[in-house]
Amino acid sequence: MPFDASDRAAFRGVIALELRNGAPPAHAALEAASAGDVAERLGRDLAELVPEAATCALALLGAHFDPAEVLRPGWPLHRRALELLQRAPGKAQGARIVGFGADAQGDVPLPLQADPALAGGGLRVLPFVLRGENAEAAGEALEARLLDRGMAAADTALALQDGLGAQLEHVRYLSLHDLLAMMAMQYRNVGLDGLWSLLETALLDPAGTCLLDAPPEPLARYGDGEVRIALLDPAAWRRRTLPDEEDGARLERGFALFQARQRQYAAVLGAHAIDVNFVHCGDGDSACLQ
Repeated sequence: MPFDASDRAAFRGVIALELRNGAPPAHAALEAASAGDVAERLGRDLAELVPEAATCALALLGAHFDPAEVLRPGWPLHRRALELLQRAPGKAQGARIVGFGADAQGDVPLPLQADPALAGGGLRVLPFVLRGENAEAAGEALEARLLDRGMAAADTALALQDGLGAQLEHVRYLSLHDLLAMMAMQYRNVGLDGLWSLLETALLDPAGTCLLDAPPEPLARYGDGEVRIALLDPAAWRRRTLPDEEDGARLERGFALFQARQRQYAAVLGAHAIDVNFVHCGDGDSACLQ
């Protein structure tokens, strides 16, 4: 699904850091000077791939986040980067390149503070935006090239490694669409296809609806900006999932797994800032989620 047309004036991307052995970076964010240096190198790397990128203003958030923090309705981190770019001095000086990082004391300002509950993953991302008259054309070209040719230059990767105190396996540039595709593949590889369908609708078609009614998965519906998950009692769950099963122990285990799956759905959706409401559904019919 395409992004809303109002996004055409800006290209949204990330610097993706693959951590060696999953070891977390020592620092939550680059210092301000280092953020500016990495932003300059990022701008150079993008312009080498797509010359139009050199005519666009660029803003980099010099803090690393879990991908779920980037993939949230309304793209809040990229929206914040655009807001900071708008407020940054030098508008009359043409295409600006700005990196936002920690202050001189090493304190990370609120817009750059990552969720500590989502720390520990093997992939961390730094959001960036391009904005300007040529951002749409540059963005279309970058969409076509980054996935295959978006490895960061060696000096850019080294600057990130040193600035964050990180052990990095790979550093590459991705568009927001690329990151979405990567996360979709990861979720599907661990059997969360149904959950991804709900999440994809919330992110890319927030005014739309999506019903997941595929036992043994939870019964859930996205609509009106939230996901409603049906709370089933054991009898309703049995009628919906294993109507012919007579083994009491197997039914008990199955229902416990079903409840754990519901909690997993709620946790993942919560990481993406999707509101979740549990709705009692006595007969197991999806109409209760309307």
